[in-house]
Amino acid sequence: MLRNTSKCEQKILIVDDDKFVLQILTKILEKAGCSVTAVETGQEALTKLQTQTYDAAIIDVRLQDTNGLDLLNRIEKIAPDMTKIMLTGYPSDQDRIRALQQGADYYLAKPIKSETLIEIIERRCKSC
Repeated sequence: MLRNTSKCEQKILIVDDDKFVLQILTKILEKAGCSVTAVETGQEALTKLQTQTYDAAIIDVRLQDTNGLDLLNRIEKIAPDMTKIMLTGYPSDQDRIRALQQGADYYLAKPIKSETLIEIIERRCKSC
């Protein structure tokens, strides 16, 4: 059962070129009390990061405009303290190792259980 974390709202950036995945993740996280910004490209993510700060980013490994691991590397330089969650429909040990070496806190395979995602976000919450 998901617990409502609205008293400890987290700002989450989701980067995935699949609109359905964006909708589902947004719904899950908003229900848990998070403030969500959902974008479809790596460029949009970088633009958002220039003007806003986020507690966590959920980044698809395969994006249409860039490799999610390359995006992770750029995000790590911009926001090293932000929790970075890599999400993929095509898990591989090579990508997992690269992601963790480049600053990812988590490397998760789709489909992800909503409970797992909420648990990770709740761990990020420092004031709960």
